[in-house]
Amino acid sequence: MQSLSFARRAIHLSSLMPASPPGDRISFDSGHAYPGVLPDLTREGEAALSRHRSETLQYAPRAGLPELREWIAQYLAFDGIELSANSVLVTNGAKHAIELVCRALLDEGDSVVVTRPTYFSAIPIIRSFGATFLEIGLDRDGLDVGELAALLAQLARERRPMPKFIYNVSDFHNPTGLTTSLERRRALIELAIRYQILIIDDSPYRSVRFEGTPIPPMKALDPEDCVIHLGTFSKLLAPGLRVGWAAGPPALLARMAQLKTDAGSCPLTQRVIFDFCAAGRLGEHIALVQDTYRSHRDRMVAAVRREMPEVTFDVPHGGYYLWLTLAPGVDGDELVQRAGEAGVTIIAGSKFFARTDAEHPKNLARVAFSHASIDEIDEGVRRMALAYAPLSARTNVIARAAS
Repeated sequence: MQSLSFARRAIHLSSLMPASPPGDRISFDSGHAYPGVLPDLTREGEAALSRHRSETLQYAPRAGLPELREWIAQYLAFDGIELSANSVLVTNGAKHAIELVCRALLDEGDSVVVTRPTYFSAIPIIRSFGATFLEIGLDRDGLDVGELAALLAQLARERRPMPKFIYNVSDFHNPTGLTTSLERRRALIELAIRYQILIIDDSPYRSVRFEGTPIPPMKALDPEDCVIHLGTFSKLLAPGLRVGWAAGPPALLARMAQLKTDAGSCPLTQRVIFDFCAAGRLGEHIALVQDTYRSHRDRMVAAVRREMPEVTFDVPHGGYYLWLTLAPGVDGDELVQRAGEAGVTIIAGSKFFARTDAEHPKNLARVAFSHASIDEIDEGVRRMALAYAPLSARTNVIARAAS
């Protein structure tokens, strides 16, 4: 057809199929797993395709395999989250859970609270349902509950609709790496209960901890079932398996299950994961993941400090990323372009701000230390520094001229 009438959610999207970056580039852009921590699932795969084939090659229950849902509920109980398998819905990764929450809760014109900045892949999912964004700042203690309280009070005074939910990454926030303090978690839950707003706590990195004492998860502090906890095996086992979960009010999960278009998430990968976990292999594997990514983080921290000393960042205690604040006047989008030409891929900070009608800092970038090897981290930061140097020098010249 010469002309297609696209929906609003698609009209501004590129007409080109997303392309894979050239193979010689070092990838600091996406949170892919390091190949060395991907587990050998041969035994579980063989069992899934032989002994369990009448289950794994059929359509799956919409809510997920009962054994896996029960295992997830027990896994969450070790972290202080007390719920039954009826409060667990298996999804195709955490992003699928975000989409199902939006399907169940959002009508066009509704609003959603997000942090400023927020996880960039959640932005187009939420936007596709016609929602608007209410951005709230965050500091080293997490989402600024005081700023949110003031906003909600203003909406109440003006008799305007409350946001449908608050979306947050409370543990090792993506992209900043910050973790919400216990005081902020409790204050946020209290505020959500007061205004009857759900909290979507996206928690893919909670077990990817390098040091420090874990803070109780938001769901463990939730007295009125106002928190929907999202988890995934992508960061624990393998992103390609595409298995995650949502844990929350059963009445909401039941509707989310009915809104799934997959007729039940893949039973083959669910069975592989369940057998791996039920055999007691997950704990040892998580230790490997933590040790590996801790060494990757330390190597990238050292490399950035050595090669780009004027760039600042908070050292995360877990997760996959460094959130870089570049020199004033350096444009993160331009750095992405120049870094790509130098053979390393990164993501500009501009991608992590939901509101397109507001001013946001330009001198930000996110780099992932998860996928690249130790040697690639050194080389990738060296290339990034070469791309950064002329941009920094140019802004210094402009600053001197202005003074």
